Amino acid sequence: MLVLPPRLTHEEAPACVRMLQEGIAGHNGSSTVVDASALDQFDSSALAVLLECRREATALGRGFAVKGLPARLRELGALYGVAALLPAAP
Repeated sequence: MLVLPPRLTHEEAPACVRMLQEGIAGHNGSSTVVDASALDQFDSSALAVLLECRREATALGRGFAVKGLPARLRELGALYGVAALLPAAP
């Protein structure tokens, strides 16, 4: 499982994307799960990071899900029309 940091804003997004890309590349499972439960401070860049992670996983033929997505970020995803692209992990 990949884990997002507590703070994910425009400043942290590039480094976070690189970290997640490395994690996805090094994982051999059939599905990629990102744990977002630690997110405390974030902006719309967090959505962009998650969507890029989903794109990477999909390109490798893997499923994608998010665990512990904060309600505020899910609402932001709904506002931007991308909430369905970030399914909740069981």
